[in-house]
Amino acid sequence: MKIVNVESFVLHVPLTPPITDAINSPTHWGLPGVRITTDEGIVGYGYTGTCAYGDDLIAGAIDRYYAPVLLGKDPFMVKELWDGMRFGQLHWVGRAGIAHMALAAVDIALWDIMSKASNKPLWQYLGGHKSDGIKAYNTNGGWLNWSKERLLKDITSYVEQGFTGVKMKVGKPDPREDFERVKAVREAIGPDIILMIDVNQQWNVNTAMTWGKKLEQFDLFWLEEPLNPDDVAGHRKLARELNVPIALGEHVYTKYAFRDYIQAEAVEYVQVDCTRVGGVTEWMQVANLAAAYDLPVVPHVGDMGQIHQHLAAATPNAIMLEYIPWIRDIFVEPATVKDGRYALPQLPGASTEVIPSFFEKYRVR
Repeated sequence: MKIVNVESFVLHVPLTPPITDAINSPTHWGLPGVRITTDEGIVGYGYTGTCAYGDDLIAGAIDRYYAPVLLGKDPFMVKELWDGMRFGQLHWVGRAGIAHMALAAVDIALWDIMSKASNKPLWQYLGGHKSDGIKAYNTNGGWLNWSKERLLKDITSYVEQGFTGVKMKVGKPDPREDFERVKAVREAIGPDIILMIDVNQQWNVNTAMTWGKKLEQFDLFWLEEPLNPDDVAGHRKLARELNVPIALGEHVYTKYAFRDYIQAEAVEYVQVDCTRVGGVTEWMQVANLAAAYDLPVVPHVGDMGQIHQHLAAATPNAIMLEYIPWIRDIFVEPATVKDGRYALPQLPGASTEVIPSFFEKYRVR
C-alpha cells in the first residue's frame, strides 16, 4: 500500500450558543486536518481541534512540509513517517504548537488508514481493554458565561441523563464568585456525583493556594489547569500542598514535557490530548509513561472524543473520558454516550470520517 494523495482541509463548525471559559470565547470549533488517499482506495481522515484561529497555518504546514514526506510511502510505516515529519524541516521552528498539531492530524489519518485496512475499529486494532465502554463525564453544562441559574439547570440535567461526573469552569475576575458557583453546584448535584473544576490557566500560585484550599470542602475530584502550563514548579507546589489533585495536559505538547511534569510529581491526572501531542503515536507513549508511574489518564478532547474514545478503550490506565457533543453530528460514526458511558465504535477506522454534505457545508476554502 502506498500513499498517493495528501490534501489538507479546514472545517469551521458553529457553536450554538457560543460558550466562554476563562481564556476563550469561540463561536466555531475549528477542524484543520488532512485526507490521505492510498493506491488501494482507502482514505484516512485526521484532524486537530481549535477555537477556529490559526487553522490556515496548520493546514499550510501539512501541505508544504508534511505531504512531501508522505507521498509514495507505506502508511503502515507510521512511526518512521512520524520521525520523518517530527525531525524534518519544521523541527527548527516548531517542536510544539502549530507544527505538532499538524503532525497530530497527519498521524491520526495514518492510524485511520491502518485500522480501516485491517477492517477493525481503532480500539480493537490497538488491542482493546474496555469491552463495556468508557465512563464519561460531561463538560458541556459548566461554562463561565452561563448565569448561575443556567449553570445549575444544565449540570443537573446531565446528572439526570445518567452522567456520574460533571465539570465546570472557574476563573472569574473575583474568585469569590467562583466559590459561590461551585458551592451551588455541589449542593445541587449532591455528594455522590464527581465534580471537577477547570481554571483554564487563570490563577497564579498564590491565588491557587488560597482558593484551592477554600474549595477543598466541596470534595472536588480535581483542579484542572490552575496555572500557566509551562510552570512545572508551581504545579508541583500545588500538588504537594493541596488536597485536591492537579489535572493538566491540554496545553502540553510533547512526551518530554509530560515526562518533566510526571517526574516532578506536578500532575496527578494526565490529560494528554492526541490532537495536541503528535497524534496517536505519541499519545500512546505518554499513556504508557503515566502507567509506569501508576497515574491515571483522562484525555482532554480537542477532537470532541471521536478519536479518544478509541484510545481510552484500548488503554488500561485511561479511567474515563470527557464528553462535549459540539461536532458529533458531522461524523459518519458519531461518538455516542448512553447512561453515562461511551458506546464502543464498531466501524473500521478512527471515527474521523466526516459526512460528505457536512464536509462541504463547513469547509473553509
